[in-house]
Amino acid sequence: MLKRTSNQLSLFSSLEDMLNHNHPLYKLGNKINWRRFEDSFSHLYCSTNGRPAHPIRLICGLLILKHLRNVSDESVVLQWSENAYYQYF
Repeated sequence: MLKRTSNQLSLFSSLEDMLNHNHPLYKLGNKINWRRFEDSFSHLYCSTNGRPAHPIRLICGLLILKHLRNVSDESVVLQWSENAYYQYF
């Protein structure tokens, strides 16, 4: 029988558990005050009209990554879909 060690990942592990906590995007994502973005931009979205909006953190995070990496909109979205550090950020 296999014994599970405390640091062994499982199917139900979170993304945070699987990432290197010393990666620059991991650290930067934890330093940004995301609540401030939500407070600043939430009044621009109507919750009762039209298609539901994407989360404000996702939109702001992608814009930050786009400018940090100097890439196009299409490129940052493609990289986000493939890169776990982009997704965590």
